Amino acid sequence: MGITDTFRASRRVPILQVAKASVATIAAWLLAGWLIPGPLPVFAAIAALLVVQPSVNQSLGKAIERSIGVILGVLVATGLSLVFGQNSWVVLVAIMIAMLVAWSLKMTPGTSNQVAISAMLVLALGASSPEYSIDRIIETLIGAAIGIVVNALIVPPVALAPARRDISLLGGELAASLDRLASALESPQSAGDLQRLMVEARLMRPMRDAADASISTGEESLTLNPRRSAHRTELTELRTLLDRLSPIVTQVIGMTRAFFDHYDAALADEPTVQAIAEQLRRAAHDVRLAVHLADIDPEPMTSAIPALTSPLVVTPPKSGHWILIGSLMEDLRRIRAELVEE
Repeated sequence: MGITDTFRASRRVPILQVAKASVATIAAWLLAGWLIPGPLPVFAAIAALLVVQPSVNQSLGKAIERSIGVILGVLVATGLSLVFGQNSWVVLVAIMIAMLVAWSLKMTPGTSNQVAISAMLVLALGASSPEYSIDRIIETLIGAAIGIVVNALIVPPVALAPARRDISLLGGELAASLDRLASALESPQSAGDLQRLMVEARLMRPMRDAADASISTGEESLTLNPRRSAHRTELTELRTLLDRLSPIVTQVIGMTRAFFDHYDAALADEPTVQAIAEQLRRAAHDVRLAVHLADIDPEPMTSAIPALTSPLVVTPPKSGHWILIGSLMEDLRRIRAELVEE
């Protein structure tokens, strides 16, 4: 990892996020300065800047974290200032006490740091009276409130595009894995072919995790979002689809592993194996259909109908193949149960 990777992101934050943070900071500075004459409204500006997060729900959480941290920090600084005055060493003592208070209350690292920073700022800027401390608390609450309002009013972000993308990628790769396994069952495979088949199947796990994370992010972005009613149904459908695809991913990886472990060049001669390959291709069609990736031609219209419907005729396999065929049959049954589920 290079040095720049420690402070640079892989991609820029949306310019809209920068604009919202700027608007919130300026509005908090002006409003707090007008309502609370005196020192520059630094606390309000910092609170507004920190509260504007990618989602409204995150903004609310950050506002609570910031407010509690400031209140505790101000109380610690005010108490020490009244007892010991405003000597420079009091600032250091205040930082240590603030961190100990946060630790004793089992606060998050962000809140703990906020307690210490607030205590330090209050003493450094001149906490000479309880009135000053109360003003800083009010100032912080103003900034936090403005941050939430601005984030909610200026096009609240809805993180649905990544969820759609990742579920489509997962569905496409799952269908491709089913097709690859079907082709492997129908023809002899080299050791390299088998290894590549196994590696490609295992790649679906991180893709499934990425889809789950994207949907979770989308769900979080809708919490407390004024636009949530317009997108909740779609996100619910994506979650339901992922819940259907996840077991199929597990089954396909298991089928690929069983084929890898029990491979025999004579497998392609088994009539049942050929029938299983056909069913796998039907399953791939239905997976594409489920994620709206199937290329459906106007004719025939049956291409838009789930294909995993024809019965599978099983003939007695050779003695050395019955374990693998039985395993493939059971996994295929489970895949079919997921695909035909209403």
